[in-house]
Amino acid sequence: MDPLTLPDDSREWHQCFTRIDAGMFEGSRGPTDECYAWVIQFIRRNWTGLLTHLESLPWPNPHSVQVLTRDEDDDCFGLWMMYDGRLTEVPLPRTTREPFSDTILGVLTRTDRVVE
Repeated sequence: MDPLTLPDDSREWHQCFTRIDAGMFEGSRGPTDECYAWVIQFIRRNWTGLLTHLESLPWPNPHSVQVLTRDEDDDCFGLWMMYDGRLTEVPLPRTTREPFSDTILGVLTRTDRVVE
C-alpha cells in the first residue's frame, strides 16, 4: 500500500490512502502492526481509474481485497471484490445500481427505502 499513500502525478486520481488501524481505536495515534482498513476521500468525480489501478497492483492475497465505494448520490456503500484479477461489484440484497451520466459507476439505490 505504500505507493498509494504518496502523491503520484502519473495516476488519474491524486488523493492518497490513509490507514485505519488499532492505534486509532486505542488512542495511541501511532501505527500498529495490524491494519484494519485504508480509506480515501474524493470530491466529486475525480476518482476515475481508481478501480483499474487497484486491479493492476501485485496483491499478496488478492482474495482479501475488498473495496467499498459510495458516491454522493448512492444510498449505501457498494462492495467490490477481486475475482479472476478484476474488481467486481458484489450484488447486495435489496440494492440496484442504475446508470447515471453524472457518476462513474451509476447510482446504487436501496430498493427497500421509504421515499418521503
